[in-house]
Amino acid sequence: MPSSALAATAVAAVLALTATACGPEEDNAGGTPSASAGQSDGKITIPDDLKNRLKEHGIDPDKWRDGEWKNWDKDKWLREAKDFVNPIIEDLWDPDRMREADKPPENPVDNDISGDDGVTDPTPAPVRAAGVATPYHDNAPESGKLLFDGPKGSMVCSATVVKDPANPGKSNMVWTAGHCVHAGKEGGWYRNIAFVPAYNNDGLSLAELETAPKEKIAPYGLWWGQWAQTSEQWIEQGAATGGQGAPYDFAVLHVTPEKGSGGKSLEETVGSALPVEFNAPAVPKIAEMTATGYPAAPPYDGQQLLRCKDKPGRLSVFREQPTMYRIGCTMTGGSSGGGWVAAGQDGKPALVSNTSIGPVTAGWLAGPRLGKEAEGIYRAVSEKYAGR
Repeated sequence: MPSSALAATAVAAVLALTATACGPEEDNAGGTPSASAGQSDGKITIPDDLKNRLKEHGIDPDKWRDGEWKNWDKDKWLREAKDFVNPIIEDLWDPDRMREADKPPENPVDNDISGDDGVTDPTPAPVRAAGVATPYHDNAPESGKLLFDGPKGSMVCSATVVKDPANPGKSNMVWTAGHCVHAGKEGGWYRNIAFVPAYNNDGLSLAELETAPKEKIAPYGLWWGQWAQTSEQWIEQGAATGGQGAPYDFAVLHVTPEKGSGGKSLEETVGSALPVEFNAPAVPKIAEMTATGYPAAPPYDGQQLLRCKDKPGRLSVFREQPTMYRIGCTMTGGSSGGGWVAAGQDGKPALVSNTSIGPVTAGWLAGPRLGKEAEGIYRAVSEKYAGR
């Protein structure tokens, strides 16, 4: 899925879908993180359960701090659901590394889809993405940026704080796309996955961010993924191009603060979390959906939070798979995983989908309709940390 080709080609407007918005940091040779990563003091918190899982895969936990996490063997991906490991590397995501992780991979789908594979509405007209008013926290407190490492380097997606049924008012759960945590059928779990709520809260320019302190870039701290779960369909079918697995392209993370949060949960820290609707109204009954994210492919640079509002249509990529939502939107790679919000069955705003795929021309976005599979993953992550 990740590719270093995009930044060097004219396909920069490609929406890295099915990895839409994941983007490798390509300025350094060999696919390892940029030099700024060397500023990390290498402190790693590895609970015993993570140590055991690392050992099961032939990884020496003591060597992890010496750079073991940078060594990738594509034939030895940590792949299955039970394989997820993501020990905290304190200060790895410093301001330079967070700012520079902004390049989406080449991952287009066809500009238009005829509908031969199922129910597909006409291609929507592009809707120009608008900037979220600053400070972002006042207008989209649940939104944030997801950072992670793949074989090609540092990458980015978008994500959303969601409610935790097992811990009301104290959620540490984040919703994103499956391809933002797992490479699909040809790969496995990404590494060093961390969530930054209200990333660049004041909407500073790239030039201003070059001298901004970490508190400006990550005002509510950095939250590392303790656990990630995506659909078995994504793991078995997900691919970098063509939309394979896209109707099941969703994931849930349980996160923990890199440094102390005063005992507060993520929800308490940002002051909000969205409910998730697994039985959203049918497309004809939805007046409007809002997709939010941090697009990173040109003409955007991944530093500002944008959103699109449109009445959704239906998109069927494969006849045997569920129909997806589709809206007009000019957001590009980097927006993947960002939440789609609409009125739920109770009429109140709820997360009903996430950005998954889009075309080379970046004129529309599509996201999965959340059903039983998505609800099962959501509740499994919630129950895993119930009472903790």
